[in-house]
Amino acid sequence: MAFIVTESCIECKHTDCVEVCPVDCFYEGENFLVINPDECIDCGLCEPECPVDAIFSEDELPPDQIPFIEINERLSQEWPNISEKKDALPEAKKFALQKEKLSLLKEV
Repeated sequence: MAFIVTESCIECKHTDCVEVCPVDCFYEGENFLVINPDECIDCGLCEPECPVDAIFSEDELPPDQIPFIEINERLSQEWPNISEKKDALPEAKKFALQKEKLSLLKEV
């Protein structure tokens, strides 16, 4: 079972989680991070590091976030790997509490 990055990460993209991942299974898009489920070892180190609570164990995923299982799997095959912490997006604080951000996801 893998961990999943969910909607809360969109337009925030804090990378505190990346810094603690022992297997470098995070991948980076323009305004979102994803976890490759085949590389995730389910250690759970990333979950408490996320300041916007965007990371969940797949078996504890809120029902409205289930589409992010497929999104993480698919985009982790397309986006480049990230293994070091970077600054969050400039407007991360503004978007931190916003809900229903899926339409803002940039998949390119």
